[in-house]
Amino acid sequence: MATYREAGVDLEKADQLVTGIAETVTSTWGKNVVGGFGGFAAGVTIPDGYTNPVLMMSTDGVGTKLDLARRTRRYQGVGHDLVAMCVDDLAAVGARPIAFTDYLAVGRIDPVRDQTIVASVAEACSLAGCALVGGETAEHPGVVEADHVDLAGAALGVVEQGKELTGTAVRVDDAVIGVESPGLRSNGFSLVRAIVGDRSLDDRFPGEDRSIGEVLLEPSVIYSPAILSAAGTGYARAFAHVTGGGIPGNLARVLPEGFGAEIFQSSWTRPNVFEVVQQWGSVVDDEMYRVFNMGIGYLAVVDPAGIDAVVQAFKGHGHRAHLIGRVVEGPTEVSLVN
Repeated sequence: MATYREAGVDLEKADQLVTGIAETVTSTWGKNVVGGFGGFAAGVTIPDGYTNPVLMMSTDGVGTKLDLARRTRRYQGVGHDLVAMCVDDLAAVGARPIAFTDYLAVGRIDPVRDQTIVASVAEACSLAGCALVGGETAEHPGVVEADHVDLAGAALGVVEQGKELTGTAVRVDDAVIGVESPGLRSNGFSLVRAIVGDRSLDDRFPGEDRSIGEVLLEPSVIYSPAILSAAGTGYARAFAHVTGGGIPGNLARVLPEGFGAEIFQSSWTRPNVFEVVQQWGSVVDDEMYRVFNMGIGYLAVVDPAGIDAVVQAFKGHGHRAHLIGRVVEGPTEVSLVN
């Protein structure tokens, strides 16, 4: 007689995983969570302070960065990558993240590995100020390789109706503030993996006291609390989350028709990781800026009168931010200038 376990699905390990993550998940819950752990669904009430709340949602995944995590068995930061990609998109429109769900697909359940991943998601949710209210771990034998994982999620946020930041308020001569990112975050890893090739991820990364794996797997910065603080200054016209497409592709998304932007490349120092990846792969500058954040993980378009206030808002959350460009009249495109 055939059994589910013989087919590759271990229900006992699944139950062990659920039991192991219960405390980690519920540690992110506050008074607004409705429901209990292990139920079919859970929810959140709208936080106080909203008159006409608008619910916003975003979804994303970690992508092929997970292949490097698999090769090094370093999963401690992948939850930060997942949560950052979702909640920082919400923050770009002024929405406060309030709830998160994740989806983990595996070839075979590994309770230690999978609890590490969920713990990372929960830690990131705590940093972002949202509750991890649910998730799913799916075992896919015969479809997903036994030691492979994929990780995706969705975030729910809230913003007061009429307070959404859509870019319509952007004006000529507005300042563009760049918020620094020390690493790759979670974008461009198909190119990174092709460039790294057969190099040992345990080897020292050039110019660093860390291994190649440690540098490439540096967890994504979570910007959303700082973004909401910057929005609270009243000077922000728009925000852009620098993910796939880089600075040019993402800043253009929030520029109204008839407005472009100039970004001064010399206004910040590119982190070493980008220099090494570019050298290893002989990648031209245009391609680097199209694929990677190049050391700027977030952009704020602000009233010039509020530059100092916005920079201080980011500084208050431990982020380095400074003026890197300006809005100009012309085609809706972003020019990189020296």
